[in-house]
Amino acid sequence: MTADSREPALELRGLSKSFGGLRAVHRVTLTVMPGERKAIIGPNGAGKTTLFNLITGILPSTSGQVMLFGRDVTKWPSHRRTALGMARTFQITSLFPKLTVLDNVLLAIQGLRRSKFVMWRFLSSYRELYDKAYGLLERAQFLDRKDTEVRYLSHGEQRQLEIVIGLASEPRILLLDEPAAGLSSGESSDMIRFLAHLDRSLAILLIEHDMDVVFDVTDHISVLHFGEVLEAGPREQIRHSEKVQQIYLGTA
Repeated sequence: MTADSREPALELRGLSKSFGGLRAVHRVTLTVMPGERKAIIGPNGAGKTTLFNLITGILPSTSGQVMLFGRDVTKWPSHRRTALGMARTFQITSLFPKLTVLDNVLLAIQGLRRSKFVMWRFLSSYRELYDKAYGLLERAQFLDRKDTEVRYLSHGEQRQLEIVIGLASEPRILLLDEPAAGLSSGESSDMIRFLAHLDRSLAILLIEHDMDVVFDVTDHISVLHFGEVLEAGPREQIRHSEKVQQIYLGTA
């Protein structure tokens, strides 16, 4: 399916979620066009992860709509949204540490297919699978580590590998949940370079606390505060916003 480049990859229309009397997300509106890089920032408890759970179908919304490539997916389960072109990474790594980088990617690709591995079949019969895995690793500049067991990768490299695995479903929009969580300053710089090399046609929406990653990777930022969008705009507007500095950055 080819999306019209003028059609939003993702559109949130007044999206809300309440847990009893608690308004976790309230009337959030957001548009991400194909190829755009946008960020959602805010203090802990602002509702960022809940918002991602609404976008990806893990949680049902109380009101509002989630539009994905022009389709209303508000009531769709996660796997149908994935099939339409959405992928997400999580804060907590979910890799197989004793398997190689290549094996982890192969499992991710195979997990998206109806056919499964058969032990007595020759590996050569899975050539298409291997070609795709090699292609993903090469595009992400990760091919030199294909035979390394995941447990021997740095934490930053493991976070990068999770993003490679997220690309296995060939998404058109990628949601990144704190990709720089737990990284050192040097690893954060590596993550910035890694994200910069991803296909520019891929739309990215990320949640992140590391402001270097946010300002270097994204062009537009929405600031969430108590579940509502406090301010949204180009990164330079957000960088110099007194309101944002007072409430989130704590520099005023």
